[in-house]
Amino acid sequence: MTPVELSRTVLRAVRRAVDEGELSVVVPVRAVVTPPGPGGCGDYATNIALQLARPAGRPARQVAEILRPHLTRSEGVADVAITGPGFLNIRLGGGAGASLVREIQRRRDAYGHGDILAGQIVPLRIPYDIRAEVVADTLVRIVATQGGRAEVHHIHIHPSRAEPAGTELSRAEPAGTDLPQAKTVGTDPSPAEPPRTNAPQADPARPHRLHRPRPQITTLRPTPAPEDPTPLGPDAARWALLHPASHDRPRISADHLLQRESNPLFRVRYAHARTRALIRNAAALGCTGDPGDVPEDVPGGGELVGALAGYPAVLTQAALHRAPDRLARHLVTTADALLAFQHTVLPLGDEKPSAAHRARLALAEAAGTVLAGGLSLLGISAPDYL
Repeated sequence: MTPVELSRTVLRAVRRAVDEGELSVVVPVRAVVTPPGPGGCGDYATNIALQLARPAGRPARQVAEILRPHLTRSEGVADVAITGPGFLNIRLGGGAGASLVREIQRRRDAYGHGDILAGQIVPLRIPYDIRAEVVADTLVRIVATQGGRAEVHHIHIHPSRAEPAGTELSRAEPAGTDLPQAKTVGTDPSPAEPPRTNAPQADPARPHRLHRPRPQITTLRPTPAPEDPTPLGPDAARWALLHPASHDRPRISADHLLQRESNPLFRVRYAHARTRALIRNAAALGCTGDPGDVPEDVPGGGELVGALAGYPAVLTQAALHRAPDRLARHLVTTADALLAFQHTVLPLGDEKPSAAHRARLALAEAAGTVLAGGLSLLGISAPDYL
């Protein structure tokens, strides 16, 4: 069961509770399903009970207790536990990993894409700074994965108005803030130039004319790099600027070029290359991937399934919070799980390829798809050989 399918399952449980008169609420359009947070358990968790508590006029844990049996009886759900103020923690039954792999195989590079920003324009205001340029360029692609369209506008920051390091450097300004006319990246709009628009002027004879609200503007001011990162090359330079959080000062050093375990960029790209090598070696053995469940005792298997399942939520959060570093860090988590899992994929010695090997190979191939897709969104290459 994929996160999207599980979200629908949660909504069906709410609908059954409403139909049976246990809850008196409007069934929401969507239910948020994510990997469990601290203190959680199982494969996924949802805050639907907290979301419905106020309209239902009941405590969140009571709403969770009402929804729990409906969820437990759902196909593909093995168990449901309630934690904290009313989070529903869901453990999936057989077929969860296989379903996830099939979903990744079907959607390929579009896996994890959603519509939470469908039809929205996201204006991004940035200073003339190389790190801000790279962050904005990456956000254009990440926002597009959620159905939105990011527009980049350059601004001048007067030295007296510059914000000291360590302050809130990426913030959303109130809707309705004047935005300079969109410019091609690299142009220099005059800060004194008033906003230009082709919209018709207000008609004083029609004082009640309705105006569409302007999109919320995000001003991105990530902490600048201490030195020019371009000598690192395009891939390492982008990683050095994107992997740290926006308020952290990026580290520009040759460590990003080292092919060793201590380098997160190397681990991510090496993990992708390993998935390609596994596919090539399996083909030499006459073995191809076939989605199936991977037992929990397989090293790295559960962690890898969890990382792949959590990828859509990470993309959504990276788009909503304008934080490409969330994607970069999740790729490291996925890569580490794959590197722990890779040794179980192919037969050893005289062992013949089995259904278990084909299921593990399909999972590794799915991981390669997600790693390549995530690196592409960051503007970083994913070589097949490394």
